[in-house]
Amino acid sequence: MGIEEKAGNLGIVTTTLETVVNWGRTNAMWPLLFGLACCAIEMMGAQASNYDLSRFGMELNRASPRQADLMIVAGRVSRKMAPVVRRLYDQMPEPKWVIAMGDCAACGGIFNNYAIVQGVDEVVPVDVYVAGCPPRPEALIDGIMMLHQKVMREKISGKKESPIRIDQPLVQVK
Repeated sequence: MGIEEKAGNLGIVTTTLETVVNWGRTNAMWPLLFGLACCAIEMMGAQASNYDLSRFGMELNRASPRQADLMIVAGRVSRKMAPVVRRLYDQMPEPKWVIAMGDCAACGGIFNNYAIVQGVDEVVPVDVYVAGCPPRPEALIDGIMMLHQKVMREKISGKKESPIRIDQPLVQVK
């Protein structure tokens, strides 16, 4: 006989510690501002009142990596910027997650040359890839929701899952 049956209908909630910790992590993610190109405009648009990322616990964008647990790399990463991205990632406290927003952050986009890193995953481990050039705010929100699902499945031990790719655009514009 489990505690659920003993408690009856008293309104007592039982859960695991992992579920509570992961619920707290998903509802209090603080993203690090890291807009590098045109995708940053769409990231800012997702913070505006039409989309309102604050309803997902992302009320504050942080400029300090020590206060952030989510890095959204929005745009192309140059070879000169790659060490800075890595340093900021290393300064973030555990647990930390990375979203590669846009084709340039995911694979270099149209910039296939010596100056641009062909995907930010060469520099930092990426958890969610959001495709688009630039991806709409809805796609970023979908990527954040995918990250929330991934975080809810994580174990407290800290072992991470493989990255999630969002290849299909959410909104078909005609």
